[in-house]
Amino acid sequence: MLKACIAADQLQLLSQCRFVSPPKAFNPTRRGLASVSCCSSSSSSVSRPLSSSRAPDLSVSESIAGTSAAANGSAVVSFADRLRLGSLTEDGLSYKEKFIVRSYEVGINKTATVETIANLLQEVGCNHAQSVGFSTDGFATTLTMRKLHLIWVTARMHIEVYKYPAWGDVVEIETWCQGEGRIGTRRDWILRDFATGAVIGRATRLAFPEEDNSSLKKIPKLEDPPQYCRQGLVPRRADLDMNQHVNNVTYIGWVLESIPQEIIDTHELQKITLDYRQECQHDDVVDSLASIELGGGVEAVSELHGANGSATVTQGTQDCCQFLHFLRLSSNGLEINRGRTEWRRKPAR
Repeated sequence: MLKACIAADQLQLLSQCRFVSPPKAFNPTRRGLASVSCCSSSSSSVSRPLSSSRAPDLSVSESIAGTSAAANGSAVVSFADRLRLGSLTEDGLSYKEKFIVRSYEVGINKTATVETIANLLQEVGCNHAQSVGFSTDGFATTLTMRKLHLIWVTARMHIEVYKYPAWGDVVEIETWCQGEGRIGTRRDWILRDFATGAVIGRATRLAFPEEDNSSLKKIPKLEDPPQYCRQGLVPRRADLDMNQHVNNVTYIGWVLESIPQEIIDTHELQKITLDYRQECQHDDVVDSLASIELGGGVEAVSELHGANGSATVTQGTQDCCQFLHFLRLSSNGLEINRGRTEWRRKPAR
């Protein structure tokens, strides 16, 4: 039923759009990647993605299709559309938008946090969908998806930040979709410093196509016992999105809660990859676990702290370090997601 209905949407829209060819290999001047899958919002149990981490992509055929409505002048231009610093590119295949980094979006170093960047990526993706004619109801769901009570859910997210923008900087983010499979979409982003045009980051919700890229690496399950643990994390009301699910950016914050303070003091996040296995509900309690990944550029030594032995990071001359992460429900240990983070030493300022 789902396949047939989706196919009907696609046939109607294919006459109005064309697909974007995936990039053959990464070039900092090229565009970047992303993927979500759809799941039922009417289920009373916790939703699971309907596809694997290599989730396919519905949104290409459906998202680009709305360009014809705009071209025919049938789309209503709102005040928000007039004020928004974003628009489709000339070829109509991608969307660009500029943002000023606000004071409440930066951390102690006066640079944007990774959560800020993830929220901007989500905003640009939603604005892109709206600009080509998608509804604002339920993060750009199609008419058929709404009839079947389906929503988009993130299956895998990968973000790389080469340079964090500072308070007052202007960031230009470009995004586009690529079709892949029957029930998913792949969305990519690339971030630039608008003043210089330099590429400062990229992101995807699927794997980058080039070989040996870190986003392609399988994330193993964290072995017990973890070296670091933060327990008792609870979703706030503000963490729920318009679909009444915990927003995927919230999981990023939870993952980072288990990073040891000595790493936070001396390093900054360079890459983060998350595999979303299961959603948590508003009344769930979450544990965030982390351990140093062997071979990740950090040496771990065992030291005693009070009555408990735990591994600590030997900093010394280490410029990079890598961690494995695991989020689970406190009540039953059920896996929510697993991740990998890579950290580099903070630049001198």
